[in-house]
Amino acid sequence: MIEPPTSRARHIWYRDWKVFEKYAVTNILPYFAEPLLFILALGYGLGLFVGEIGGVSYAQFLAPGILASSAMFAASYECTYSTYVRMVFQQTFEAVLCTPVSIEDIVLGEVAWGATKSLISGICIFIVIWALGLARLDSALIIIPAVALVGVMFASLSIFFTTIVPSMDAFNYYFTLLLSPMFLVSGVFFPTDQLPMIVNSLAWLLPLTHAVNVMRPASMGHYSTSFIFEVAWMSAFTLVFYIAATALMKKRLLD
Repeated sequence: MIEPPTSRARHIWYRDWKVFEKYAVTNILPYFAEPLLFILALGYGLGLFVGEIGGVSYAQFLAPGILASSAMFAASYECTYSTYVRMVFQQTFEAVLCTPVSIEDIVLGEVAWGATKSLISGICIFIVIWALGLARLDSALIIIPAVALVGVMFASLSIFFTTIVPSMDAFNYYFTLLLSPMFLVSGVFFPTDQLPMIVNSLAWLLPLTHAVNVMRPASMGHYSTSFIFEVAWMSAFTLVFYIAATALMKKRLLD
């Protein structure tokens, strides 16, 4: 039976933060470099051949999608490989369970840390695209909370997979068969309405699509009540996988 997590989850988050803090500079620099390379190579390079999409330059169209997908990958890498190492090789979770911290606290702390990594990534990338004139400054009021939600969403999904994989090699299936196709067809590089109907319908079911549907118009200063639906969809998706991840983590650690 799943119990409500407690405030002790903050200790799990803090432990991960202290590890990150030791190498903060080398960890943060790629968050600036990678999106800049994508935008320069694709937004301004390929964009010369693509032209405008929806009345904006391809670089401006691409930038919010790169931000959303980078938040997805930041949480996903942290809550797959890193969480698996803590769970299996370092046996950190077993040691933690000797204290008053519960499994529910562990999952919440790990999800919170994955969301924090997404938030750090998202802030860095937003600074880059804002400095390049590809996003409005006031759009941060929508985009940054959306990045945090994307972090929680993919952290929950990633921990769900982490609890069921037999080995680290199995994460190749998660990234290759789920995240990579999602990266390609969720509207990051081109509008989903240009896809065949069946592919467009499948794209709608992917969580990254809803994140892009919020961040792209917001970056251009277009705010809509449709954001409420997108956020509600992502919140429901997050809740389902968070509960499933907690239940499976209890099974894995206690069996």
